[in-house]
This record gives sequence, structure tokens and C-alpha cells, in this order.
Amino acid sequence: MFVVTLRFSANRAEAARHMDGHTAWIRRGFEDGVFLLAGSLPGGAGGAVLAHDISRGDLDARLREDPFVAEKIVDADILEITPGRVDDRLAFLRA
Repeated sequence: MFVVTLRFSANRAEAARHMDGHTAWIRRGFEDGVFLLAGSLPGGAGGAVLAHDISRGDLDARLREDPFVAEKIVDADILEITPGRVDDRLAFLRA
């Protein structure tokens, strides 16, 4: 699974212009069953996504499809986690 942070870059002023495409990209992630969570970072710094059941290469490709990433509105940082111990409610995340 992956935690992806999308931190605003110097090109942040372009965000409003690409918000519809970014929102559609997030919606597709949930519809595809890849995204488990999406939300905002404190202080308006950007957002974050929790993704699972996807390879790193496929996640990289999916990120390139996000208009915010493509237009350099955000910088994406990816942290890969291999769950070893999880609450029973999250057992589906176990590798």
C-alpha cells in the first residue's frame, strides 16, 4: 500500500483551473478500488491519498494522469508500506 502526499508547488495558482480534472481523477481512483482515502493536508498544504492493490509502476502511471501532477501544481511524494500488523477491520490490507 502507498501513502501519497500531493504538496502544492510554486504553480499553486493554477489549481482552480484544473480542479475538475483533479476531482475526476480522484473519483476514478475510488471507482477502480485503488484509493481507500483522500483528503486535505493541514494548512492548505495540499492533499494525500491512501492507495492499495496497485504496483508502484502502475501508481506512478496513475499519478501522471492527475492534472495537478501533470501541470506541476503539486509535487507527489510516495511512501510504500507493507502492512505486517493491522487492526482486524483492516485485515484486507495485509500483504
